[in-house]
Amino acid sequence: MSKWYSGECADNDIVLFSKVRLARNLSDTPFKNKMSREIRKNTVKKLYACVKNSELARDFDIIDLATCSDVKAVSYAEKQYITPEFAKEKGAFLLSADEDVSVMLCGEDHIRITAFAGGIATDKAYARADKVDDIFIKNMKIAFDERLGFLTASPINIGTGMRVSVALHLPAIKSNGGIARLASMVGKLGLSLRPLYSEKGAFYLLSNQISMGISEKAAIDNINAVTAQIIRQERGLRDVMKQSEAWEDKLFRSLGTLKMARRLDFGEFIELISDVRLGITLGFFNEDLFTVEYLIHNLADGTVLADSDEVSEPELAPKIRANIIREKLK
Repeated sequence: MSKWYSGECADNDIVLFSKVRLARNLSDTPFKNKMSREIRKNTVKKLYACVKNSELARDFDIIDLATCSDVKAVSYAEKQYITPEFAKEKGAFLLSADEDVSVMLCGEDHIRITAFAGGIATDKAYARADKVDDIFIKNMKIAFDERLGFLTASPINIGTGMRVSVALHLPAIKSNGGIARLASMVGKLGLSLRPLYSEKGAFYLLSNQISMGISEKAAIDNINAVTAQIIRQERGLRDVMKQSEAWEDKLFRSLGTLKMARRLDFGEFIELISDVRLGITLGFFNEDLFTVEYLIHNLADGTVLADSDEVSEPELAPKIRANIIREKLK
């Protein structure tokens, strides 16, 4: 089955993906820090049964990280299906067939639903998450207060319990020195802009920071409106870059390195693939964005090692990564 990031996407020259996360808790169950191992085990079973007894039964499989290797658990966290902390705890979560929805069970919150959609498609991601959310709300005792909204482990998530995010590729704004100004501007609007890959490349995640006193629709509309402004700014600056021989040379050099390298660490790969992604959108290269999205989504260290038939030694990751890139970018 094809994955959620492999299809046609709106505005995917700038937007990699949209993501919606919903945090929910059971009113009759303690939070994780006061939950015994037996209660956690029974709660996971109860939540899993809730989904398996619904119309979504065929959509999800349960993944018990206790039965997975450490690198496989890390791989799921790299793909943002679970948090790094949850990977270390070796909990259990639900994952849809095309991996567009995951549901962490008994992590920081009892239920944490995360839904993805390619490009700018926050409404689509929310609809997918909301469909799963409805199953729990209809069949479980969800902690909700008429004044505060959904009650969550962290006070910052109280209210809608929703975090909506858009992953952006902003090489033109970054090269123009505009990221700090942009982050300051969106911060005044109740949003945050942070690096997606530890300052490597030009990938950023735009997210809402306010979940109380605002509806889900208002939060999504706000993100969409700000994203549209950022897209216009980035495209305007890219039009200037397209006329630059220096940028054209840099992007071709990056593509050449990716096609020829025998070892690439993940940070260097992200820097280079950021350039290649820009080169594709500027019309310099014939490679397609779907290949680029596949590589970005599947070449972090844990995923490379988890998917390899070779011995999962960390020092092998740069070599395996380079081999995969050469195969995909022929």
